[in-house]
Amino acid sequence: MRRAVRAAEGILADAGVPSARHDAEALAAWCLGLPRLEWYRLPAGDADLASALPGGSTDDFLGEYAEVVERRRTREPLQRIVGHTVFRHVTVEVADDVFVPRPETETVAQVAIDEAARLRADPARADRPPLVVDLCCGSGVIGISVDVEVPGTRVVAVDLSPEAVRATTANAARVGSRTQRTLVGDVADRALLAELDGTVDVVVSNPPYIPPDAVPVDPEVRDHDPDLALYGRGADGLEVPRAVVRAAARLLRPGGLFVMEHAEVQAAPVREIARASGAFAGVRTLPDLTGRDRMVVARRADARADVPDEPVRARDRGRMDP
Repeated sequence: MRRAVRAAEGILADAGVPSARHDAEALAAWCLGLPRLEWYRLPAGDADLASALPGGSTDDFLGEYAEVVERRRTREPLQRIVGHTVFRHVTVEVADDVFVPRPETETVAQVAIDEAARLRADPARADRPPLVVDLCCGSGVIGISVDVEVPGTRVVAVDLSPEAVRATTANAARVGSRTQRTLVGDVADRALLAELDGTVDVVVSNPPYIPPDAVPVDPEVRDHDPDLALYGRGADGLEVPRAVVRAAARLLRPGGLFVMEHAEVQAAPVREIARASGAFAGVRTLPDLTGRDRMVVARRADARADVPDEPVRARDRGRMDP
């Protein structure tokens, strides 16, 4: 069995899979009905493995393993093969026709989580739980993470895709998210969540933002993620993000926090979009886990008085508009 996994690693590496060893082991663990980390706890060498497995047998392993390795060799995403992925502290299902969550988005979620936790701990707001809106929610991982990590927060998640809304609803139920409300909606629709205008504490979004001429190189993205979740429309790919900025300006209360993911090369244009709206103060860019400029963060300005710029913590240091 271990020889088969080593051989699979070589096959995947030759196919250009960037995480060949990880994926070969993850697929083996999945075929055996084990969490991936349990693979390392199996007996080493030629010791009998059957007694350590949930099914008590390895009879069907090689055939099943060969099938899933071949699927990965053709660059079908690992998450779609095994049907789930881990995002922060939750494991969510990966549904067909729904965007696969990326690790870099965990940093976007962190900003929203930190703000919700700050508000939840404020004694002056004891009777007003934080209200967070997740626009273009995809599989729901950002809003679900906020709900799970900051109990008592109210979360509303919206996506244009009915498949994404179904996936978010299912994932929220799977992990025990108790306050999340999910609905189909278009961020460009000015009537979307109109009943919440001016009351939301945090608007967070990972919208589609790829320009039409910037087709992703990785087959896992290009061939398997839905176009609706990838391409942001318009020549610069920022038509949907512009709509998100407008929606956030409408939904947020004065002082409310806005955070939105974007491509590294879009940092300056997105800051300008937020600044030009006239609705935000403290517009700045923050990095993702790899240090790349990947999100805009701002405060909703009060119509009567601008909200002063926030000091940027060392770990959040990024670019700020003058």
